[in-house]
Amino acid sequence: MESSKLAFSGEKSHISSTMSTAGIHFRKMNGIGNDFVVIDTRHHALALTPAIAQAIADRDHGIGCDQLITIEPPRKVADADGFMGIWNPDGSEVGACGNATRCVGQILLDETGKDEVVIETLRGRLTCARAPGGLFTADMGAPRLLAGEIPLSAPVPDTQAVDLSPALAEAPDLPPFAAVNMGNPHAVFFIEDFTRFAPGVLGPLLERHPMFPERANISFARVDDREHITLHVWERGAGLTLACGSAACATAVAAIRLGLTERKVTIALPGGALTIEWPGGDAHVFMTGPTALEFEGELDDRLLAGAAA
Repeated sequence: MESSKLAFSGEKSHISSTMSTAGIHFRKMNGIGNDFVVIDTRHHALALTPAIAQAIADRDHGIGCDQLITIEPPRKVADADGFMGIWNPDGSEVGACGNATRCVGQILLDETGKDEVVIETLRGRLTCARAPGGLFTADMGAPRLLAGEIPLSAPVPDTQAVDLSPALAEAPDLPPFAAVNMGNPHAVFFIEDFTRFAPGVLGPLLERHPMFPERANISFARVDDREHITLHVWERGAGLTLACGSAACATAVAAIRLGLTERKVTIALPGGALTIEWPGGDAHVFMTGPTALEFEGELDDRLLAGAAA
């Protein structure tokens, strides 16, 4: 998956910069391989629709990305430096994306010269600041841990260990999952063997399980020691991605609640590593990692015309 993304990014760099007439600037960015098309609509409005988001995110005919991100004027948060909109490749809009928060945070930090910026999302108020080593730390807010907050379709006695019933025929010995909301719903399965529980096979089945009325991000996590976890994620509305920041946060929260790790843990994903810290309780989750700018260009107006057609 990684090699095809890198080749496709290079190809789209040429197309986006030489065949555009719409005049709408975009940045192609990524956070440890989780890639985004970032469009600043604060000065050049773009009436986004699910069809337009799908067209831009399409890796065969569009620019290609895991999520389309917009930077918009603040909506409700008075001290926000901007609102971040998040669109999945299937056209659905979601409330949180940790890797995109760092990417947008870097743009706003460079623009304002501030030490910390405030980013409004559908979830609420987040912040991002520079960290040592050219990294960025995002305050992802407090996790939501009650069944109705995640949400789950049925009350459960303990969201730390939710048993799916009946069991999946494809994985009859699938362990219970830990449920966490980090601005979007997450189900974290702690396993030891990724070949036995293949994320690419089970992810699409579990995403739409009746237990998740709003669908869910499905994570398969292996605890390597008390400070390190290996993670693979099937993202709701996006599929397998090289990284998912909110899933890394949810996994760390779940592991800490279960006593499996310390309160600061390194999460290794296929695209790279993130450091997650959570003191517990009602405290906020902090995520630290890198960002990268792949290329810039202008939207090809045929994307917008094709989406409208």
